[in-house]
Amino acid sequence: MATRNAPPQEYESDDDSYEVLDLTEYARRHHWWNRVFGHGSGPMVEKYSVATQIVMGGVSGWCAGFLFQKVGKLAATAVGGGFLLLQIASHSGYVQIDWKRVEKDVNKAKRQIKKRANKAAPEINNIIEEATEFVKQNIVISSGFVGGFLLGLAS
Repeated sequence: MATRNAPPQEYESDDDSYEVLDLTEYARRHHWWNRVFGHGSGPMVEKYSVATQIVMGGVSGWCAGFLFQKVGKLAATAVGGGFLLLQIASHSGYVQIDWKRVEKDVNKAKRQIKKRANKAAPEINNIIEEATEFVKQNIVISSGFVGGFLLGLAS
């Protein structure tokens, strides 16, 4: 069975192109996805005990928080180290930085990001509404996740 993918959307001033993923088609082909995440899956309250929900949320939250902490430290170290090396090279005379051009490029990037953010607003609002509904239906596992996430960040 051949599937037809929509051509990637193109932005007016970018060389990059992005492929749009259609999750509805994926959910139709993979029934387990629909059972777990579909509208008919129902809230976790109906499936597991409160203790199980708290443990599931806490463990998954701790894992996410721990990974978030490690990746954040790594990213901060890489960005800070790169900036430090650039400053040392600049002050030593190895590199000359055209700060006016840097400012112009940063402002251009901010304008492009703002344009794309305005285009993506409906999709983001839809994701936020779905996440809010999930949290409302599964408050116990969600609160366990938040607690575990904070513990993962602290460890």
